[in-house]
Amino acid sequence: MSNNTLELSKTKISKDRKSHARLGYTKLETAELVEVMNRLLANFSVHYQKLRNFHWNVKGADFFDVHEKFEQQYNDAKVAIDDVAERIRVFNQTPLSTMREYLETSEIKESGTDLTAMEMVGEIIKDYEILLEHMFSVIEMAINHGDSGTEDMIKGFVKQTEKNHWMMTAFSHNS
Repeated sequence: MSNNTLELSKTKISKDRKSHARLGYTKLETAELVEVMNRLLANFSVHYQKLRNFHWNVKGADFFDVHEKFEQQYNDAKVAIDDVAERIRVFNQTPLSTMREYLETSEIKESGTDLTAMEMVGEIIKDYEILLEHMFSVIEMAINHGDSGTEDMIKGFVKQTEKNHWMMTAFSHNS
């Protein structure tokens, strides 16, 4: 095979392979990356609303500690939600964006307002475990598809989420 023929074959394969020429991912790779990011986005969004609910409705002796911590954590979640949604837009896709879509997709479920402060903390600890599972799925997919931008972003979320999990777990064991 001549060099010209080889170059034309590589070009054809490359064009067939790329769905988003600017990024270089196939349609399948793009769909898989966006799917796992949308699942993470949905879980983060329900988690965010749960944190706001708990922030507004916590009562009892632990009020000041828990109230402030929930606010800090929902502000962190808000930033993560925006980052994930914007990363999906980088792939020229539309992120999930309605509560209906979030609730249908999320493994994290809503909670009522009738929980004690420690029950709320327990719920948030479980949420962090679910979020971490989804983060690891996104990282695995990103690594498999050579998406270092998504991988790097989510690894930052993992670090913060693991720290929040540790802090909430330590707090819940002291009560």
